[in-house]
Order: sequence, then structure tokens, then C-alpha cells
Amino acid sequence: MKNIGPMKITSLGIQHVLAMYAGAVIVPLIVGGALGLTAEQLTYLVSIDIMMCGVATLLQLYRNKFMGIGLPVMLGCTFTAVAPMIAIGTEYGMNSIFGSIIASGLIVVLISKFFGKLVRFFPPVVTGSVVTIIGITLIPVAINNLAGGQGSADFGSLTNLALGFGTLLVIIVLYKFSTGFLRAISVLVGLIIGTVAAFLMGMVDTQNITDAAFFRVPTPFYFGMPTFEIAPIVTMTLVAIVSLVESTGTYFALADITGKKLKEEDLEKGYRAEGFASILGGLFNAFPYTTFSQNVGLLQMSGVKTKKVIYVAAGFLILFGLVPKIGAVTTVIPSAVIGGAMVAMFGMVISAGIKILSQVNLASQENMFIVAISVAIGLGVTVVPNLFAQLPGSITILTSNGIVAGSVTAIVLNIVFNMIGKKKEAEAIAPTAQRQAS
Repeated sequence: MKNIGPMKITSLGIQHVLAMYAGAVIVPLIVGGALGLTAEQLTYLVSIDIMMCGVATLLQLYRNKFMGIGLPVMLGCTFTAVAPMIAIGTEYGMNSIFGSIIASGLIVVLISKFFGKLVRFFPPVVTGSVVTIIGITLIPVAINNLAGGQGSADFGSLTNLALGFGTLLVIIVLYKFSTGFLRAISVLVGLIIGTVAAFLMGMVDTQNITDAAFFRVPTPFYFGMPTFEIAPIVTMTLVAIVSLVESTGTYFALADITGKKLKEEDLEKGYRAEGFASILGGLFNAFPYTTFSQNVGLLQMSGVKTKKVIYVAAGFLILFGLVPKIGAVTTVIPSAVIGGAMVAMFGMVISAGIKILSQVNLASQENMFIVAISVAIGLGVTVVPNLFAQLPGSITILTSNGIVAGSVTAIVLNIVFNMIGKKKEAEAIAPTAQRQAS
């Protein structure tokens, strides 16, 4: 590859930041909004998330003996973690979210060497079902925001609906008629246009931006010491494992683009970096971090595969995170505008689950059954959370959360239909083949 100048590297780095920025900031906005954080707390959550995206990216970029896959990859919080975090925060409190993130990150670090052996329990029929369940549970959050936010005085007003669906329409139009980079940042453009429209309608209060500091050093345990509960840890660990499966595909896609051959040791270091990034995220009251696939398309589109561009992007993220005023800008976006963007983004989570399921042989009645029952259980427990309330506490750990219940159902049914039966079949075939040979 020819040497490229610092100006081009910088501009490409900014493009990568813009491509993932909407995805990065909307997670803390949704989680913080759902848990009723103050404007000051929400500003911190957005700022620390932006900064930790940069730190997590550096952990993967810099390859050493312990971790780092060394590919031009960017990290951010996966949307599959949003619904679980809201559920954990609502039932157990904010500090339990961060405790479960730290614990799940530690588990990922510990299993990184053996994950290749565990991945057989998470084939596409399982991961596709899990991602689909998570996406479905997110849609009510999006619709409530689009209407103005649950409990708001103007819930469902024509103004909120116009802003929400208007933002969604902008995103749809950009997706239809634009290509390349503009299409990649269509959600960000939709948020900007929707917020400008709301500002002109007098619905944007900029006081939070005025009150925010110009510079702030992040502090560990901003929301207090983390707490560790079994059910939240199980939930976030399942989310982390699904993320690792998705990251593996992204690693190989990037390796193909850059012409690098990945070894088992490289994958272990990549998994370890993601686990360590999540531990840091929990310590600083941020989120679990995983590989962002949307930046892969931008890398392929630009044709520039050097890690220098991603180093620059990570630097910008860290810089933005240290300036609370930048984070405060995102907190003034009206709920209806966020809701419009959420419909598109969370709908894409469901699409991602369906895409994974498209790799599955659905002509097999067993696979159809696994998907049907796991999604039904996951959605059923989400809609009727008290379904298993009368069961002993040790059992409700796995049944009180729709995502956990659906995920465990998918794992168990896959073992029953696609692993145990095949093993017995293979054992039965072997002696027959030996007799025929003799």
C-alpha cells in the first residue's frame, strides 16, 4: 500500500468515528433514559462511553503477548446488550449492571483460550434465535420513545409522532437514495435533522450543554461500587458469548480484506481484548465492548487498510470523551427523535438475527422447532415477567428474564436435537461400517 499523508489518515479516521458515533451514543441515551438518570448523569454516561470506545479499540489494535488481534477494528457497545442492561437496571439497580459487565468480561478473559471448543454450543440456530429475541424485546422501548417517552405529558402527541416518524423517514430516504459513506451515517444524519427540526419548534433545551464542563477526567465507580448478582451475570455472559461469535465473523472478514491469515492464538487475543475492555467498561461505569461490524464496510469502501487510520479514530473518541460538552450535545436530542432512530436500529437487530438464521437449514423440522420454542419462550417471559414468580429462587434465576429464558431454551434444545441424537447416530453407524468392511 502506498504511503498516505496525515491529512488523509485524519479525514478517514473522522469518517470511522462518524460511522459508529450514532451507535455509540444512542446506547447510553437509551439505557440512561430508561433508568431515569439526571441530565448530569446522562452526560457522564455518554462521555465515558465515547471515551471507552476509543480505549477498547486501542486494546484490539495493539497486539501484544496477552491480547489484541492487531486488525484495523473498532469497538463499541453492542445493541444486543441494551435490553438486558435495562432489565437488570430496572430490577437490581444501576450498580448491578456494572457488576455483571465486570464479571462477564472476566469470564470472557478466562474462557478465551477454550472458546473455540465452547462455540459448538452456539451454532447459528442458537445465536440467530438469541439475537432475534433481543431485537424483539427492544422494539417496545423504541416505540415508547417515539411517542415522547413513557409517562411524558405529551405521550403520543402529533408533534412527537411527526418528529419520530420524520426522523425515521429521513433515515429511510438516505438508505434508499444514497450510497457509501452517507448511507453509513444515515442514522446520525437523521438524528441531526430531527433535532434541528425540534429546535425550530422550541422543543430543545440547551441548558445542559451550557452547564457541562469543558474537560473532565473520568472516575471509576461514578455511580457507586458495583454489585454482583447471579441472574444479571448469567444474562450478560450470554450476551458476551453471542458477541464473541459475531466478532469471530468480523475478525475473519477483516483478515480477508487485509490479507492476514488468522491463527488460533490471534483469535484468543482478540477474545481476551474484548473481555478486558468490558472489565474496564464496568469499572468506569460504561458498557461491555465488542467489535463493530459497520466499520468493516467503510474500510472496504475506502480501500485504506492501515491501522493508522483506526488509531486516529480511537484518539478522537478518547478526546471527545474527555470533553463533557460534546457528550452533553447528544443529551438534548428529544425522546421522539431518538425513538425514530431506534425503530430503524433495533429493527436492524431483528434483521441481524434473521440473517444469522438464514444460514440455518430450516428445512430441518428440528431447527424450526428450536427457533419457534426459544423465541416463543423469550417473548412470552418478556411480555409476562411474572410467569415463573412462584418457582424457587434458584430456578427463577434462569426464568425471570426473557432473553436468558429464550437463550437457555435454544441452547438446551440444540443439544437435544442436534448434538445428542447425532452422537448416538454416529456411534450406531460406526460398528455397521466396520462389519461391512470386514
